[in-house]
Amino acid sequence: MLELQRRIREQGTTAPGGVIRVDSFLNHQIDPLLADRIAGEFARRFSDIRVTRVLTIEASGIAFAVLVALKIGVPLVFAKKGRSRSLGDDAVYTASVRSFTRGDEFTVSVARKYISKDDSVLIIDDFLAMGEAAQGLVDIVRQSGANVGGVGIVIEKGFQPGGRKLRNQGVRVESLAVVSRITDQGDIVFRDNSTID
Repeated sequence: MLELQRRIREQGTTAPGGVIRVDSFLNHQIDPLLADRIAGEFARRFSDIRVTRVLTIEASGIAFAVLVALKIGVPLVFAKKGRSRSLGDDAVYTASVRSFTRGDEFTVSVARKYISKDDSVLIIDDFLAMGEAAQGLVDIVRQSGANVGGVGIVIEKGFQPGGRKLRNQGVRVESLAVVSRITDQGDIVFRDNSTID
């Protein structure tokens, strides 16, 4: 998605350790017109599969996931960070996730009543780096017996192993912008999507 790449180049910044900051338009302050076009692109790319639920993790993925769900016409479910005391442990699917950005580990949970074995789930998130969040969501879908229809990622860090791990499991991953590397000067270099491994 060339418009997204342009915005990342023009407004994104980098920090040591492979951090890409796009908080001015993507994950703190959100450009709603760009978010709508991102959602439209995901809906187009996954138009060949049956989707009954969109799933994301709180909080940064929610804006994009709700727009994708709206365009496809299905409910959005988001995994909550932490266990829900009101539901009880036996009423939720859980997975352990380590955050690349924050460096901490936490449990995410989804109420069992919102995903069933009859569902085909599209996972949407803003970033894919080490793949922990996406893997946690895939694990939750698999616990339910539902089908993992695919994973849609706004920005994938292709120089980190998350995308490769998911694809090696046979999970379909569609990333709108794949960063192949960050130069010593902090410039962001994109990979041609046709070369994703």
